[in-house]
Amino acid sequence: MKKIALPALLLALWELIAFFELLPPFILPGPYAVAETLVTKAPMLFEHLQVTFGEVALGFVIGSSLGLIFAVVMMLSPTIRQHMRPLLNASQAIPVFVLAPILTLWFGYGIEPKVAITILLIFFPITSGLLDGMLSTPASTLDLGRIAKASRWRELVWLRLPHALPQLAASIRIAITYAPTGAVIGEWVGASKGLGYLMLLANARSRTELMFAALVLVVAMTLLLHKGADLLLKRFVDNRG
Repeated sequence: MKKIALPALLLALWELIAFFELLPPFILPGPYAVAETLVTKAPMLFEHLQVTFGEVALGFVIGSSLGLIFAVVMMLSPTIRQHMRPLLNASQAIPVFVLAPILTLWFGYGIEPKVAITILLIFFPITSGLLDGMLSTPASTLDLGRIAKASRWRELVWLRLPHALPQLAASIRIAITYAPTGAVIGEWVGASKGLGYLMLLANARSRTELMFAALVLVVAMTLLLHKGADLLLKRFVDNRG
């Protein structure tokens, strides 16, 4: 009950602002107008949602896979880790919005730049989270592997990776919420389909209710992705041991 109290209060406040026209409708449309748009424009909205979701899904799969691979490689090679980790940290100093026009220039207006931006947002938390988790494996646990004369690979698979799973799960929960942001930013810079493109188009035509409807779908998609990832992680990772 408490979980829906604040959203219900904010929704009621929003409705009151729209009802008494404290702000013009072209600045803040009422909830009813947004809901009506979600219903009447459902086919069009769903078409753009499919495009954005495809970009998010592909970017997340590639970004998380690359993150896992890079984390394992850096764990196995201290030399690579010494040179790559500063570059990895420095990459976060560049706002992804700055890179979006460059990626669009390189890859065009298709799906590629949107997926690339999504990959960039996902790659760092996955790589950093898994690597930090493996590096923080207790010395007592590693001593057991040395006593058993485990190879470096066996130590990684049987000791370091299991210890790093909780931290990896936390990183995935963070990364999955970044993924839609990357896709939408890419669509803002250059696209012909997707929720981000639809928001820009609606804004240019002063269709604020359509822009808010697209925003509602972006938020809903992000929440559903986070919830789905959370349920899977609780089942397969958090309950281990």
